[in-house]
Amino acid sequence: MNIHPVILSGGAGSRLWPVSREHFPKPLLSISGDKTLLQDTVQRLDALAEVANPLIVCNEEHRYLLLDQLESIGKSTDAILLEPQGRDTAPALTIAALTLTEEDPDAVMVVMPADHVIPDSDNFCQRVSSAVELAQQGYLVTFGVTASSPETGYGYISSGSAIPDSEGFFVERFVEKPDLERAMNYVESGNYFWNAGIFVMRADTWLNEISEQRPLIFAACRTACTKSQADGHFVRVDAESFLSSPSESIDYAVMENTKKAAMLAIDTAWSDVGSWSSIWDISERDENGNVSKGDVLMDDCSGSLVYSSGRCVATSGLENIVVVETADAVLVVDKNKSQDVKKIVSSLKEKQREEFRTPSRVHRPWGDYEGIDHGWRYQVKRITVKPGQKLSLQMHMHRAEHWIVVTGTAMVTVGEKKFLLSENESTYIPIGATHRLENPGTIPLEIIEVQSGSYLGEDDIIRFEDVYNRANAAVGES
Repeated sequence: MNIHPVILSGGAGSRLWPVSREHFPKPLLSISGDKTLLQDTVQRLDALAEVANPLIVCNEEHRYLLLDQLESIGKSTDAILLEPQGRDTAPALTIAALTLTEEDPDAVMVVMPADHVIPDSDNFCQRVSSAVELAQQGYLVTFGVTASSPETGYGYISSGSAIPDSEGFFVERFVEKPDLERAMNYVESGNYFWNAGIFVMRADTWLNEISEQRPLIFAACRTACTKSQADGHFVRVDAESFLSSPSESIDYAVMENTKKAAMLAIDTAWSDVGSWSSIWDISERDENGNVSKGDVLMDDCSGSLVYSSGRCVATSGLENIVVVETADAVLVVDKNKSQDVKKIVSSLKEKQREEFRTPSRVHRPWGDYEGIDHGWRYQVKRITVKPGQKLSLQMHMHRAEHWIVVTGTAMVTVGEKKFLLSENESTYIPIGATHRLENPGTIPLEIIEVQSGSYLGEDDIIRFEDVYNRANAAVGES
């Protein structure tokens, strides 16, 4: 019997805008240390024996970002399952269970969101070991966090009677996010726990339950897996079949209806870091209760959080305020209203503003690019290409490009010509010319790209060849 970490990485974390974006979601952020939330999650079970490589379910657009983060900490994965579009957690878990049972019929899954903070991993592993014993008896185990305060941003689990010869409890009921009065009553009762959204169960037990409780989800996911296609580390489930599945959470689809639901209590620090106020809660604070990160100067402030991604941010006379600076956006919000940041993101989306979707530094499988300046008929970018990587062979219909090498060596293809550029050398790419940029060296290649033309949108790319198999991906991925 192997323990299989199943990591669900589907959410965008819109309440942490502007640092978290649709194309650079919350699991990829460093919140409580040097490692990202995803990296911490991947390493959370390292203290346990017989733990298999993690299986990750994520959005197709994030696949290379996740793979890069795994490789940077020396972690392998048996598969990264790609959702063409999120359908909530029940379908995501179902395709994971179907995939695991093909290789390990006795697989026990430890299902973890990719964006939670649990500092005490040793304590967590001990609870997982107890949960595995219950899972082997056929229970679907969920974790309840001892409620230390009346939080209105969490769901709750009401514990029932104790399960004989175990540390677990039967689940009496699940409760949605309550108002403050009810939350206070829950905490005072001692029988209610925060719903951590973490589960331990046998894969075959889950499949039996989902097929009985939600046959449409099971059928759609089974067909999607049957028609899946492997692409290196990635497995693409069949889009049409998967998208025919109803969208539903694990709790709604199964846990609230099954007779096999069990709960284990976790008496340790835990956070789903669902807002800037929750980051303030888990962060080290100064003598005035302030949290700061980056180039920040604070005077006569209390209970505030100030985050700078680059520029100097100076604040004075703030109380319980959140200030977040990025290259293309600044957020200022009352800390007690930080849950409402999601409304701002919805407004940006309705107005079709790019700030909700794409950060100023855009990551690609080959490296990244960052906008430096733009104006009428021109745009300037800083492009970094990782050693041994290359952009797609492509063409633009409306813009020309000038490339200047800052560091490293560039291999450039323009039409039938192929040549090297060293530091301080440059070249010109005419409108309509087929071209490619690659890094043949062993250090990162950095260039400055100056675009000029009548239209400079990222969708002005015609791709002819791509080593990352993105021929059918969204237009605009260089």
